[in-house]
Amino acid sequence: MEKYYIVDRSILPDSFDKVIQARNLLETGKASNVSDAVKMVNISRGTYYKYKDLVFLPDESTSDRKAVFSMILDHEPGILSKVLLIISESNASVLTINQDIPIHNMASVSISLDINHMTGTINDLMEKLRSYEFISNVQLIAVE
Repeated sequence: MEKYYIVDRSILPDSFDKVIQARNLLETGKASNVSDAVKMVNISRGTYYKYKDLVFLPDESTSDRKAVFSMILDHEPGILSKVLLIISESNASVLTINQDIPIHNMASVSISLDINHMTGTINDLMEKLRSYEFISNVQLIAVE
């Protein structure tokens, strides 16, 4: 999360706002395709595709934040419980857990979390998980 900023739109190029408008036209069905949407807001298709996955408005969905982590756990009793305890201590809530069958005494685990009420940062949580000796290869897969 350290690579994100919250900035006043007045310092950003107008094209960012137009990309958001074009995406909204597509989502609401007011434009049937990208070509129509970009014509309606007067930007190029290239500009739209360059920024469409990078600029967003804060809205109600920001209060419904989720994160997906993957990690490798040693096949030892209580390791998954320790992961869940670390997550619980950060006030995040587990939404799903997917664990593969252990191979060579290691299991791949994916956990999706509701991070609305999480204390600390995602980086803090990752460092806590990484500091436990039976947990390795902790990666943030996605944040929404």
